[in-house]
Amino acid sequence: MKSYDLIVIGGGSAGYAGARTAKELGKSAAVIDGAQDLGGLCILRGCMPSKTLLYSAEILHLSQNANTFGLDIKGAQVNFTALHDRKKKIIGEFQQYRTSQLEDGRFDLYRSKATFSGDKQITLDDGTHLTAKKFLIATGSKVSKPPIPGIDEIPTLTSDEILDLDRQLESVIVLGGGVVGCELAQFLKRTGTRTTLIQRSSRVLKSYSLEASSAIEKAITEEGIQLHTDTQNLRLKSVPGGCVATFQQSGEIKSVNASYVLNALGRTANTNSLNLATIGVECWESGQIIANAYQQTSQPNIYAAGDCCGPHEIVHTAILQAECAVKHAFGVTTCPMDYDTLLQVVFTDPQVASVGLSEKTLKERGVPHIAESYPFNDHGKSILMNALHGYVKVIAHAETGKLLGAECVGKDAGEIIHAMSVAVSLKASVHDLIKTHWYHPTLSEIWTYPLEELAEQIKL
Repeated sequence: MKSYDLIVIGGGSAGYAGARTAKELGKSAAVIDGAQDLGGLCILRGCMPSKTLLYSAEILHLSQNANTFGLDIKGAQVNFTALHDRKKKIIGEFQQYRTSQLEDGRFDLYRSKATFSGDKQITLDDGTHLTAKKFLIATGSKVSKPPIPGIDEIPTLTSDEILDLDRQLESVIVLGGGVVGCELAQFLKRTGTRTTLIQRSSRVLKSYSLEASSAIEKAITEEGIQLHTDTQNLRLKSVPGGCVATFQQSGEIKSVNASYVLNALGRTANTNSLNLATIGVECWESGQIIANAYQQTSQPNIYAAGDCCGPHEIVHTAILQAECAVKHAFGVTTCPMDYDTLLQVVFTDPQVASVGLSEKTLKERGVPHIAESYPFNDHGKSILMNALHGYVKVIAHAETGKLLGAECVGKDAGEIIHAMSVAVSLKASVHDLIKTHWYHPTLSEIWTYPLEELAEQIKL
């Protein structure tokens, strides 16, 4: 029976980061991955394919609205075969690189599924037993199936299938107004699909601020997406040519027809087959593994990182969790995970980005703070780009001026938020930032307006 210092279950971004960290610490490691293709969710069915398609759809949208910029571009339309081929080529290159990293000999790679047969032993599909001093679970997540009446009877697509489309769909009902639902609804609409989005809560992107939700709702409805929020009693039924969704909204019964339904109602932890309950690894009701600030589970020698434990299903966070877990497992001094500086991005158009603590959280904690914002429709670079939706907001400590958080809804928000991410992480103040050079005309220059307002109010 072969034994290792560390066994990692899952070869995605978190799993690879954990194995790599163990190797850097001089430890023996093995990676177990029984997926059909190596690479993990981000590369194969998440970040990279979705952002590839979203960017193509943005170019198409700009081309179709070229007259706004004094241009005459005729016949701009999507070529789904070419779109699909380009995405496969790009993803294939990322996948090949990750596969080469996993197979380069630094650690043993087992192409199998695994289940715990003890708190220090796993069993592979072929009956092989492996033992380790420490384990890292990084098995990711899978699309969840919501308990909606009729969902088993209709043509339903998941995000995995939408990202692998090689043809245009006539019409789609998107269930869910979270990150995935909003991003893919906009992609579908921009590539010619009649798109309806149904959201149970009162607004889309409900984990973000009300201002961010309102800005995105305005943008996507202007593009022609039919949006229904605050809905109840959703039912689905198969009809000739597709399906019909019936729901209650504002006291009325409404119905919408489409060729397909896209289930964008979330993902669930991919942990069912690991036999965790038997070995005493506790999980939340959602199936996600309970872990402390060092990613250690209720079994001290077993750690978890990434989507399988949360609380934020973000790739760069998963990597940080895995690195933290492995260092802690082998007694290397490391900082616990700190989500007070969390960075998040939604790749709608306009994009939504936030870093640090929200005003809601600061109020709950009783932290004295003030916030100032500024709109993109009054900013030079965004005006010439016709990128008029959205705003930036900076939140600072009311007494010290230290940056506590920031939010941006606008063109390339995911890029320009990084200036504030650095500031929040390094505990810079608004007074520090107004001394910085902000080049004109740039989108990032818009931060100077709320920063100057805050600096005026917070006298040191």
